[in-house]
Amino acid sequence: MSNEIITYLEMCRREGVSLQRGMNFHLGKNHSVILMSFRANAPYEDRLEDDGTTLIYEGHDVPRSAENPEPKSLNQSDRTPHGTLTENGKFNRAAQCFKKSQEPPERVQVYEKIKVGIWSYNGVFHLVDSWVEESNGRKVFKFKLIAVEGEEDFSTPVPNHPRPRRIIPTRVKVEVWKRDGGKCTKCGSTADLHFDHIIPWSKGGSSVTAENVQLLCGRHNLEKRDRIE
Repeated sequence: MSNEIITYLEMCRREGVSLQRGMNFHLGKNHSVILMSFRANAPYEDRLEDDGTTLIYEGHDVPRSAENPEPKSLNQSDRTPHGTLTENGKFNRAAQCFKKSQEPPERVQVYEKIKVGIWSYNGVFHLVDSWVEESNGRKVFKFKLIAVEGEEDFSTPVPNHPRPRRIIPTRVKVEVWKRDGGKCTKCGSTADLHFDHIIPWSKGGSSVTAENVQLLCGRHNLEKRDRIE
């Protein structure tokens, strides 16, 4: 469920792999995984657009090594030195195939690092575009992903016309976490927490102010659903 708060270990358990990279193409052969962060010290320049429904995700640098001591000074690559596709290359190929109507959009589960030890599951996105742009004197990949409603069944075909979904901004999540003390506002539980819209977005509630977002445990979140309290 989107807006769920989880640990890194739970994230890895859920995906069935040790998530060491920010970009993980085609895990389980039916979806990809992206790890992102909007924190001030984040290594990449990700951003939200279109009122929070679109994620523009920056591709990843070549690994730091003796031959490449300063990855931030180098162009991002779609190929390894051996000629195989990097994660940038795999995501780029998938995005371009979708644009050419050769394949459905790659489905991507996105996890966001809120702070040390705290991650938020941002839900399912569809990868719909990619390009290369200049940034600080070098070339970087950019990937466009659209947040979609619902938890898609990856064993079924991609929906033709999914409904867009708005992401709760990081600054709001951090403010709500501090205000609510990392506990469910109904019962004080610190387990199975979710960021919940007090007035649902579908009923006109805002995602961009902490006043309309609260922490709820899984039980109280399910009980509330789309009711306005």
